[in-house]
Amino acid sequence: MEAIRLAQLKHNDKYGAVNTAAFGRAQAEQVRRFHRSFPEYSVTPLVALTNLAKSLGVRGIYVKDESKRFGLNAFKVLGGSYAIGVEVAKKLALPLEQLTYAQLTDPAVKGKLGEQTFVTATDGNHGRGVAWTANRLGQKAVVYMPKGTALERLQNIQKLGAEASITDVNYDDAVRMAQAYAEKHGGMVIQDTSWEGYEEVPLHIMQGYTTMGAELLEQLDELQVRPTHVFLQAGVGAMAGAMTGFLADYYKEERPLITIVEPLNADCIYRTAAVNDGRLHNVGGDLQSMMAGLCCGEPCSIGWQQLAAYADNFVAMPDEVAALGMRVLGNPLAGDAPIVSGESGAAGLGLAVAALREQELAWLQEALQLDTDSVIICISTEGATDVANYRKVMWEGAYSWK
Repeated sequence: MEAIRLAQLKHNDKYGAVNTAAFGRAQAEQVRRFHRSFPEYSVTPLVALTNLAKSLGVRGIYVKDESKRFGLNAFKVLGGSYAIGVEVAKKLALPLEQLTYAQLTDPAVKGKLGEQTFVTATDGNHGRGVAWTANRLGQKAVVYMPKGTALERLQNIQKLGAEASITDVNYDDAVRMAQAYAEKHGGMVIQDTSWEGYEEVPLHIMQGYTTMGAELLEQLDELQVRPTHVFLQAGVGAMAGAMTGFLADYYKEERPLITIVEPLNADCIYRTAAVNDGRLHNVGGDLQSMMAGLCCGEPCSIGWQQLAAYADNFVAMPDEVAALGMRVLGNPLAGDAPIVSGESGAAGLGLAVAALREQELAWLQEALQLDTDSVIICISTEGATDVANYRKVMWEGAYSWK
């Protein structure tokens, strides 16, 4: 198995503090009011893995299960739906704070909007969320997917009426294809990464993710739990950046230690942190990993701003770590509830378990400051979105640790 790599930032003057208000609790509650207006909305579970925590020698482990989100098996719809909602509200001159699902889906709205085409690139979950929202609005979605995408993920998007295809390029080049299509055909790009001149929509997508944060705080408060460690997976870093900003805004100087995890072959966030020269560092090539949702080679600039200022640890890891997380969640110790978590969803939990369990990773446990007082939070960002691979991991032992 390839070695796990770790970079740490000390939050010195190279980056400095950045404004977290755009992802803070007040903003998150406004976003959540919008999501609450959807008939599918419910708070996703926060699962206490009490016996796992005892066996690993920590105070607590809690996993937020986003496979229950809107019936779409992943959290990504939170970002796409909110960003599209904001764009529609702007076109119709509607007050954003009053935006609701009922307003968006009113037949009169489509008449005022005319035909709209929402264009995006995706490894699966983001595109599904965009397609789902476009479908609800009676609008068109065009979705580009990188080579190697599982057929099941493509079909799930096509079932929502989107024009979707698997390309012969990697994720970042698929993003450029989406841009080119939108420019040629007058579509609106709804992309969960930012670049120069394209920051407003990604910001709103990131804000959409903070509904998870608002729910999480309520759940932790109810349990009277204060986290010491949070593990967040990153592709471009949009979700990780949004949640890092949210946690930093709420907890201030008492924020938990935040660890960002990525695949070894798509570790643009890790490389940016490791070089630590104030610039973004991209990864090219095929970006091959079982963790398809994290196979992105170019960091989201506004996500990195939050990570640089407030995240502590950046880890690039092999697929075996995510597979370990999938098996631990799907086959829990007696008394703990099972969680069906996909390859990207189980990445954070997999790293935490590996650091605590594997003797050769004692250095990592020490570096991450995991001990008997640790209270760990992970987000299982997706369920089994590639059932065939999920069964290979769970039934056949693919990507075994040893």
